[in-house]
This record gives sequence, C-alpha cells and structure tokens, in this order.
Amino acid sequence: MNLSSILSLIAAILVLCVGFFILCKKRTMVTIPFIVGCLSISIWLFAFAMMYVCKDETTALFWARIGATGVLFVPIMFYHFILNFLGKKKGKIILYSAYTIAIFFIFILWRTNYFINGLYKYHWGYFLKISFFHSFHLLFYVFLLGGSLTLIYNYSRKKELSLFERNRIKYMFLVLLTGSLAIIDFLPSYGIKIYPFGFIFIVFSVLVLAYSIIKYRLMNIKVALTRTGIFIAVYTLVLGLPFAVALGFKNWLMAIWSSNWWMSPLILMAVLATVGPFIYLYINRKAEEKLLKEQRHYQNILKQSSLGMTRIRNLRKLLNLITHIVTKTVRISYAAIYLYNQQTNEFILQVNRDKNRMPLIKLGVENPLINWIMAKRQSLIYEEIKHRMQDTNVPLFKALEEDMRMLGAAVVVPSFLEQKLTGFIVLGDKLSGQIYTPDDLNVFQVLASQAALAIENAQFYEETKEMQAQIAQAEKMATIGTMADGLSHQINNRFYALSLIAGDTIDTIKMTDTSRCSPEIQEMLKQINYALERIEANVIQGGEVVDGILKYTRKGEEGMEVMTLDQLIDGTIEMVQYKVKLSEIDIIRDYPKDIPKIKANQIQMQEVFFNFIDNAYDAIVERRDTLKESGYRGKIVISAKPKDSALEVIVQDNGMGIKNEDLKKIFTPFFTTKTSARKGTGLGLYVIRNIITETHKGKITFDSEYKVGTRFVLELPLIL
Repeated sequence: MNLSSILSLIAAILVLCVGFFILCKKRTMVTIPFIVGCLSISIWLFAFAMMYVCKDETTALFWARIGATGVLFVPIMFYHFILNFLGKKKGKIILYSAYTIAIFFIFILWRTNYFINGLYKYHWGYFLKISFFHSFHLLFYVFLLGGSLTLIYNYSRKKELSLFERNRIKYMFLVLLTGSLAIIDFLPSYGIKIYPFGFIFIVFSVLVLAYSIIKYRLMNIKVALTRTGIFIAVYTLVLGLPFAVALGFKNWLMAIWSSNWWMSPLILMAVLATVGPFIYLYINRKAEEKLLKEQRHYQNILKQSSLGMTRIRNLRKLLNLITHIVTKTVRISYAAIYLYNQQTNEFILQVNRDKNRMPLIKLGVENPLINWIMAKRQSLIYEEIKHRMQDTNVPLFKALEEDMRMLGAAVVVPSFLEQKLTGFIVLGDKLSGQIYTPDDLNVFQVLASQAALAIENAQFYEETKEMQAQIAQAEKMATIGTMADGLSHQINNRFYALSLIAGDTIDTIKMTDTSRCSPEIQEMLKQINYALERIEANVIQGGEVVDGILKYTRKGEEGMEVMTLDQLIDGTIEMVQYKVKLSEIDIIRDYPKDIPKIKANQIQMQEVFFNFIDNAYDAIVERRDTLKESGYRGKIVISAKPKDSALEVIVQDNGMGIKNEDLKKIFTPFFTTKTSARKGTGLGLYVIRNIITETHKGKITFDSEYKVGTRFVLELPLIL
C-alpha cells in the first residue's frame, strides 16, 4: 500500500460508513438514492485504491473496470436524489433513460475493450488512459450535473418557498458545485501528472448532504461557503504540498535519501496533517467573527440579559421584558411565552409581541407538541418538523406541524427547571430573512433556562404575597370573632334603643285622638305607625342574627354535648341563609328522624356543615354559569346511617366537582378552587378536617368527579 491508495481507501470507508448510518437512521424515498450513491462512490474509491497498488496491468485493468462501474452511477444518484428532494416528477424520464444507458454501457465495459483501452503508470500507480469511456462519462456527468442545477434553479424561483427551504436549496447548489470539482480526476487520463484528488470534493459533498439529511438545522450559507473555501484551501495545502515536493524534488530527495526518498513527503504530510486542523480553526474563527458580527452581538446581549432576570420580582413585568428583549435584539416578527398552570393542567399564553396575530391560547399537557418537548428536551424547529412530515408521513409530525403553525412558531424553545417543563418560548421568523442557526438555538436555550429560574422566583414571590394577604384576612376574621361578644353587646344596645323609641312612638300615636284630623293627616299617621311596626320587627330579626353570629364565633365554650343531627342542620341553616341564597338550591335531608344521637361540640360541628353548604353552593353556581345546562338546579343531599360504632354522615352536591389534579390538595391550607369574586382563603376544609379528626376523633373522606359533583363522608363516634 502507498499513500495514494491509503487516502482513497480511507475515503471509501468513510463514505460507506456515512451511507450505512443514513440507512439505519433515516431510510426514506429521498435518502435511498443517497445511500446507493454512497455505495457507488465507495466501490469507485476502493477499486482505484486497489488499482494504485497493482504490480501488473492486467490486474489493474480488472480494478479499473470495477471503479468505472461505481463512478458511472455517481452522477445518476445525485440527479435521482435532487429529483426526490424537490418532489419533481417531470424529470423521471431523463432519470430512467440515464439508468438504462448506464446499464447498457456497463455491459459494454465488461464485455469489450471499447471503454478502457490502456493505463498510464504514474508514481502513485496505474491510472486510466483517455478512452471512449472518459468521453462518454464526461458528457454523461456534465449533462446530469447541468440537469440537477437547472432543477434547483427553477425550484428556487418559487415565491411561496420559506426562508428555511431557500437556504436548503442554496445548500444543494453548494453541494453540487463542490462535487463537480471532482472533474479534476479526469486530468491524469489526458497525461497530466497531477494526483487525482478530486474525490475529496465528492467526499465533502457527501458529508454535507448527510448533515442536512440528519440535522435539518443548516448554518448560514455565507458561513458554509466560507468554511468550505477554508477547508478546501487548507487541506489542498496539506495534501497537495507533499505531492508537489515529491514531483518537483524527487531527484534531489533520491540523492539524499536514496530509495527512502518517499519518507520526506510522507513526513511533511504528517506534519501538515497535524497542524492543518489548528490552521483551519484559526482562520475559520477569524472569518466568522466578521461574517457573524451582528449575530454574535445579539447573542451576547441575550446572554447578559438572562443573568439579570432573576432580580425581577413582578411576573408580568418579567415576561414582557423577555419578549421585548428577544424581538428587538434578534429582530423577529413574533414572540410569545406560555407557562404551565397547575390548576388547569395546561400551558397558557401569558404574553405575546404581535397583537395582530391570533395564536393558540393554551395547550393541554397531553398535546403532541408538549409530549415531544418533554421527551426530547430540546428546541423544536417548524421547518424541520415540516420536512419530517413530508418525508415520513407519520401522523405525529403532522400533528406537530399543525400545532406549530397555529402557534405561529418558527422555533419553540422549552424552559425546563430540573425535570419540570415550566413553559416554552415561541419565536417567529427573523425580519432579516436569515435562518436560526445552531448557535442561536444554544443561546435561546440558555435564555430559556435562566427565564425558568426567574419565572419561578417571581411566581414564588407573588404566591407568598397572596398567602400573606390570606393569612392577614384570616387573622382579621379571627379578630372579628374575638370581638364578637363586645360587638354583639353594642349592637344589641342599639337595637334595644331603636325598639324603645319605636314602641313609645307607636303608643303615643295610639293614645292620640286623631278623629278631628283631616283624612290626609290620618293616612300619614297610619303609614308612620306601620313603619314603626316594621322597625320593631326588623330589630327583633337583627337581634336573632347577632345571637347566631355570637354562637358561631364561640369556639366550643360549652364543650361536648349530646345532640341530634337535625339540631346541627337547623342551626347551620339558620346561619348560612345570610350568605347563601337558599331559594336557588334544594337541601334534602335523607335520614330517619330516630337516627342515633352523637356527642359533639355544637358550634364546631355547625361550622363544619356551614363550610360544606357554602362550598357546595359555590360549586353549584360555577356549574350553572359554566355549563349552562337546561333544567339544571343545585341540590345538596345530607344522608346518615349507623356504621359500627359511628354515625356515617354523607354530604353530597351536584356542583362543578373537583379536577383530578386538585384532589390531593383539597385539604392543603390556603389552597382554593374558587374562581369567582367570592374566592375564599383556602382554610375551610383544612379546619374541618382538624375539627373532625382531632376534636371529635372521627374520620373524613371524600370523592369528586369534575362536572358531576362532590361527596364528603364523615364518621362521628356514637354515644355508647
């Protein structure tokens, strides 16, 4: 083996591995020609590697025919790939004709000597002489290459193409132009002593195509051209300089090194191959600093902005700031942020920067897009999903494409906090027309991660403020309860004074002789007397209300006593009627009159049933206003029966019920499901559980079905 054959052999193995990888990773109608093309290139390069080391011309001719067989199909496969990639059907006639011609000439190649009629002997080994094969293959190659370029050009003129699609078309054009440089390998057949290194451009084109097939996330076309040019320049130097030394200084090297003269260019190639990557990286970095100056600028701004987000405590201000920075800095058409809502188990739109759009307001956790993000934990690109949908016809990609289109998203960037998906950022197209590069996506991912932490801090701060407000409200209510005795005394004194004044005035009117008064005066005195009687009646009712409040706020001063369930329900309804519109619901007592008595704290148990009825009423109102069911009427059923040594009391309503995700939190302090203006403190059921389990040594359980109703079951010890 010599250096020339080793390079060709390495290239053959590399291309074959790429084809096998694509075969395992993504086998579609688009990629099949690419895979077969990789096989053809591998056969060509492997056969020529063997031809270079042959000792006799007969064996070299055998490998030359194998190599010619492989190389003949390369331009056909390129043309076939472009046809499938663009979805063209008109070029099929040319394709089938090319296949037919190739098969016919392969027959001639192996059965006659018309195609190959001799070999040159160069320092790197045998090589084909100019022949009919070269003339035919050159025309064949140029014709199919021109056809491919024409297809790409005509397709690129479509106005409806997206920015991403246009960039991919530019890539195809770049690949074809790069691959066309393989025509250099025809020069040695004309007697020109230049090493056939054109296969390097074919290998490079294969790698670029493989990248575009697998990743879809292509870089800026200017950057790609720059990287390609630098790569070709550097590695032409790495590979070309040793051969130039070998050709130009062979006699001089032989005079010094004798038969080992070939070690000099080999050592030079090893040195250049070692420093080549560093030279490439240095030149490439300098070039990209100029080309990507604007992109690097806004990426640095985003990185700096992400560091300061955690200082912002106001959630709305934080979200508006994120969308403002992204849209203004990156200059994109649209941006929106969705956050997870624990109560509804949905991702809900919080802010968006384009009021003219009508995006989706929310996405459920079972949505395919949410499931995909949670599984892959990476950004989602619309054009990538669109192409996968077209390539595979998988229903999942169709659902993802539809969701992203409805969101108005060019990119969806997830925001994770540890393992939890807290939300995602939706980004529209860039106003500049450029695509989102992998560097962009990395920066957005950093921004999203910092945003997740900042959003959690802001949410925690707001929840803390809300909890403090609820605690303050609860303390106010407790203070009012403590003041109830003094307040009731003062209110009753005012009621007593009003009652005396009204009663004395009524007595005065009755004792006055009004027979001589005019009819108008008599009618006026009659109305005054009626008004005073109404005042007396309302004073009595007001006193009853104050007594009820006083009983409700005295937390068990009377201790435990024996009572019936009816006594508890009657006392509860007497109080709850001032908060709940009993005319809107039916309270049904479904238990016998002789049900066993219990020993309980009357005031505390009335508080228990007060909360049950109050919560049930709110749930009934919510269902009535939300579902708007015809003929619906709220109902609360209280049933009871003895169970072992306890009285089982069931309070069941047909209200809105509780969502599955809220069932475990129903007894948590400060947690409430009420959404109306009557929103509570979230302490009611927490207090109820303590009264039942701690004070009365009983049990409380419940079950609920959303949009059906809720059922609480109490077990209170019976008198033994």
